[in-house]
Amino acid sequence: HVQLVESGGGSVQVGGSLKLSCAISGYSVKGYCLGWFRQPPGKERERVASMESLGGNTYYADFTKGRFTISQDNAKNELYLQMNTLEPDDTGMYYCAAVKSAISCTLTYFGPSTIWGQGTQVTVS
Repeated sequence: HVQLVESGGGSVQVGGSLKLSCAISGYSVKGYCLGWFRQPPGKERERVASMESLGGNTYYADFTKGRFTISQDNAKNELYLQMNTLEPDDTGMYYCAAVKSAISCTLTYFGPSTIWGQGTQVTVS
């Protein structure tokens, strides 16, 4: 089955940048939607960005305001989230996610069948 392992989190000053990576292994993710989610302290998990496993059909939450970029390297089986101009409200646990979908990833709900990584902490202060 698909396994996801995040890395790249850490502590950064306001205005700084971080690049999160998600190593994908175990099974092909062709036909999956891949995404990044975050859970700020005391709040619900929310979608940050997502895209189709073969590329394209990207989605960004409004709060990313053009600061974040989701991308993938199929040769390395990795998903990335480049985060620039970080703000304190970006603090939280960031999760990589994958869910099989036959429809647009923008419309896909990451529900109970979603595969999650263990998360990586991002702290902006």
